Amino acid sequence: MDRHQNPNLTNLDLLNRLQALSFFSPVELRELARGLHSASFRKGDVIFREKELATGVHILLTGVAKITCVNRSGERVTVALLAPGPIPEFLSLPVSRWHFRCEAHRDCRVGSLGWDEFDLITREESQSALRKFHENNLMQWYLWGLSFLGLDLSERLLFTLRQLCSNFGVAESRGTLLRIPISHKDLADMVGASRPRVTEHLAELEREHLLVRQGRQLIVCLDKIEDSTGAPQPKKNDLFTEASARLHFPKEGQLRSSPSLPATTSMKHVRYEPHINASSRANKSIAMA
Repeated sequence: MDRHQNPNLTNLDLLNRLQALSFFSPVELRELARGLHSASFRKGDVIFREKELATGVHILLTGVAKITCVNRSGERVTVALLAPGPIPEFLSLPVSRWHFRCEAHRDCRVGSLGWDEFDLITREESQSALRKFHENNLMQWYLWGLSFLGLDLSERLLFTLRQLCSNFGVAESRGTLLRIPISHKDLADMVGASRPRVTEHLAELEREHLLVRQGRQLIVCLDKIEDSTGAPQPKKNDLFTEASARLHFPKEGQLRSSPSLPATTSMKHVRYEPHINASSRANKSIAMA
């Protein structure tokens, strides 16, 4: 059994495992655990609709969730799979035409907290720590929205596999094992392509020994991919540097300039349109208001 699915683990136990919350002091983590309103969801349940996602702090405690939206064809597609941690800060109201929502990809446990309560708990934290917390969330949108610019399907697929390895991978002798099964349809949704085309590309990666199947799971040979493409996997620090150049964060002194911290740093000010096709993708960006 996955240790994160152990029903005996408390909210505090689970919060202590999250790297994104490592800047919290033990006292703050206890306050956060006490303040969280947690609920369990079965696979396929809608956790939050777009209106709910735009308010408060939401943390995936166990399981796997996914962000979905409605594309131009009226189909609901997967934008990203989420591992335990803060659910990325979301769009402002009014509700967008994409009808984003967070769903349970596997059985989940999710905790929520209002921004005022979060501000109160983190009142003693440094501005730099809080800034990093929000940058981590913004980074998710940056990766979803900008990383596919100018990339062909093969490159988009490799990028997505790398991100899945980062979130769900475990190193083993043959490469990085994805701990959760990923369907061809999910991959097709995430890279903005048809399932048959993604299946063809996955078969090609297998023939090139860059991908290994283990039942319903995949083993990604990251080292071989880097050798074959000549493009090393970007380091997280490099991505933060590039993201910061594109996303304009408030200066340090502005973080606490208003009663509500997320009023200046949350995704309320970010406009995002999901990847639709290669031509439209090239003209989309994330912009701070």
